[in-house]
Order: sequence, then structure tokens, then C-alpha cells
Amino acid sequence: MIKLKTDYDYLIIGAGIMGLTVGFELHKKHPEKKIAIIEKEHDVAMHASGRNSGVLHAGFYYSANSMKARHSVEGNRLMKEFCTEHNIPINNCQKVVVACNEEELTTLYELESRGKNNGVELSLIDEVELAKIEPNAKTFKKALFSPTTASVDPIEVCQKLKKILTTKGIDFYFDTKYIRRESDGVVTNNGNFKAGFVINAAGLYADVIARDYGYSKDWVIIPFKGIYLKYTGGEKLIGTNIYPVPNLLNPFLGVHYTVTAHNHIKIGPTSIPAFWRENYKGFSGFKVREFLQIISYEFRLFLFNSFNFRQLAISEVKKYKRKYFTGLAERLTKSMDTKLFNEWLEPGIRAQLLNKNTYKLEMDFIVEGDDKSLHLLNAVSPAFTCSFSMAKYLVNERII
Repeated sequence: MIKLKTDYDYLIIGAGIMGLTVGFELHKKHPEKKIAIIEKEHDVAMHASGRNSGVLHAGFYYSANSMKARHSVEGNRLMKEFCTEHNIPINNCQKVVVACNEEELTTLYELESRGKNNGVELSLIDEVELAKIEPNAKTFKKALFSPTTASVDPIEVCQKLKKILTTKGIDFYFDTKYIRRESDGVVTNNGNFKAGFVINAAGLYADVIARDYGYSKDWVIIPFKGIYLKYTGGEKLIGTNIYPVPNLLNPFLGVHYTVTAHNHIKIGPTSIPAFWRENYKGFSGFKVREFLQIISYEFRLFLFNSFNFRQLAISEVKKYKRKYFTGLAERLTKSMDTKLFNEWLEPGIRAQLLNKNTYKLEMDFIVEGDDKSLHLLNAVSPAFTCSFSMAKYLVNERII
């Protein structure tokens, strides 16, 4: 028998970093309101929020006036403040972006320009300066140095937020899956929830839920699988994140070195087109209807070669071969023992939004809604970095 849950002023769907930070900011602004978070998994951060690199990005990749640019710098600062206040370790490992040839220098200069426009602390350095910051990094003439890039443990952050929100009286309902919209709330497998306002922060299923409310008409989520390889050697290979110059026509940053919050080193991620939304391993999470929808879009992307998808798909699938994968990282450093990158880490899925009209990947966050609901679409990297800043914006400017 379906039980009717208590009425809530605000109902948040999804207990990832965005759902948690929105709940955090909502309670701060409206401490008297009743707030609940429903989550289909048994705990917080079971998908992208707990499987990302934990890198706090500086904000120089993103074009001016984009939401990513707007919220990266402040989000970086706010996340560090939260971690410091709650004794969550921060690895201020910094970052360098290195070039491989003359052509990539042009993009490097563009990144420097974007960074300055976005108010990012950033400097263009030569090879001598690079050697002082990260002796093992290799570049062609110039590199970008980002002193504010850092790493934290994303699961630790999300668990702390859960503890804080629970203490403040926000109700969590785990193993509670959204089924459909009702006029005054939502129906789940765990009962009906009445809500004055619904916030959709459902990640991989945000577009599906948004369509129940009349939104996400022009978009569909196409999943991309990200996998890292961990360094198992005892020697300290690097102390700074080392990134390649990215292709600015797509939202992926390329295979790079990440120094984690706990000083582990890993390379990655991949951006392999997945065949269903939770296509982590084998046939787990397989859904026929989902598979048919996604494979049809990927077939069209491959056929028409939108945003050079054909080459992207082929090159990404090749990364399942460890030698090819490590070779992409090897060109960024002077010395690297590829045999010691031999532990595949748990994969994550990027909930990347595709425009169904243009067949292009959306580069920025997209928010749609009205006086009854709000839908956070395309909450991909650097959403973790942006989360506290983005949540402030949503609560103060978009949520009724």
C-alpha cells in the first residue's frame, strides 16, 4: 500500500552534489521551511558526484558570460571554505596546462585570455618556470600555470553535507525512485510526496524528469564513460596536476594527470560513448528502451560526424587498451613508467546533454523552470567545483 508522505515546501530529486548544495542553501535562506531530498540509491553521491576526480577547477576553460565561467571562481573559493570549516583535507596541488606543438600554443593563448576575462588567477610561463613548479612536466615553449586548482575527496564532501542537512532537519528518503509527476508533487516507489516546489537535480535522468514538466524538449542526455588508471609505484612521480591543451570544440579535457586529495596519482579520464545511462560495467543497469534511444542518437552522430564524433568515438574506444591510454599521458611528462599505471578505477558516467536539433553537445549548464519546478540540466564538469556558487544562484534567483 502506498503511503502519503508529509507535505514539503521543497522537494529535491537527487542526492548528488547539486541536490545537496541546493538543500544546504535553501535551509540557509528558509530555515523554517520543510525540505526533503529523495534519492533512488541507498546513499548520497552514488553516481557522478562520488565518481569524479575531486579537482576544484579554476575556471579558465569556459567562455565569458557562460554559467560555468560565472560560477567556477566563486565555487572554487566556497568549496575550499566549506572544506576548511569542516576539516576536510584540501590538496592545493595546483595545475599546469602544457602544449605539444605550435598549433596548441594558439589554444593556450585563448585559454589565458578566457581566464583573465573570467577573473581567474593565472599566468603564462616558459619552460624554465615550468621546471621549477613541476620538474616532470614537458611543454612546447609555453605552459599555463593555475595556482588555485586543488583536489578534495568528493565523497567526503557529500557525506559531510548529508550529515549537516540531517542535523538541520532536512529529510532524506533513500531507495526512493521518482516514477512520475503529480499535480501537487511526485509519485515514487516509496509513496507519494506533496511539494510546493520541486527541484530536479537527478543527473543522468534529469532530462527525463524535466520532460514530465514540459521542459528539456530540445535536449537528451547522451552518457559518456570516464575511467582512470591509478599509479601504483612508490616513487613520487609528480606533485602537480598536468593537463594537455584541450579541443575547445567539445567539452572534454583530454587524458591528464590528477593528484588526488590523498596524494594518489591517476591518469584519465576516458570519454567513451556509453550505450545506456548507467553503463558502468557489463550489463548492469541495462534498459532496452534506453539502449535503443541512445544508440540511435549515437548512430546519427557517427553517420553525420557531428562535432567530429566519429574520430572521438574511435579514439576513445582505443583507450580500453592500456598502452594507448598511457601513451597519451606519457607525452605530457619527461619520465613515466607506464607499467606502474596498472589499476583501473571505478568508472563514472558523464550526463552530457545533446541538442536534438543541432546535434551538438551543450557546453554550458542549462536551467529551466517556472513557479512550481526547476530543472538543472547538463550538470557536468565543473559542476562539483561550481556547486556551492551555483546553488546560491539557484536559491536566490531561480527558486520561488
